[in-house]
Amino acid sequence: MDLDSIRQEIDQIDDQIVKLLEKRMQLVEGVVAYKKASGKPILDTKREEVIFEKVRGRVTNKNYQETIVATFSDILKRSRDYQEQNIK
Repeated sequence: MDLDSIRQEIDQIDDQIVKLLEKRMQLVEGVVAYKKASGKPILDTKREEVIFEKVRGRVTNKNYQETIVATFSDILKRSRDYQEQNIK
């Protein structure tokens, strides 16, 4: 496989990731509404640890585990940032 072909495949995967992240953020809107109404805190460390454990368990190539968990950590951080901006 040549570099251009690899990059095309990466671009296709990136398109899927963007769509899934947009869908995730739409669901975060519901989290914002719930937390705003209930007064629940934005950060739920127990929930995040559950997510990280699920991610670790789903990674089939352990060489990628640390990178993928770090990616999810960033996704959750960005989600919290969005919540903080929109709960006020």
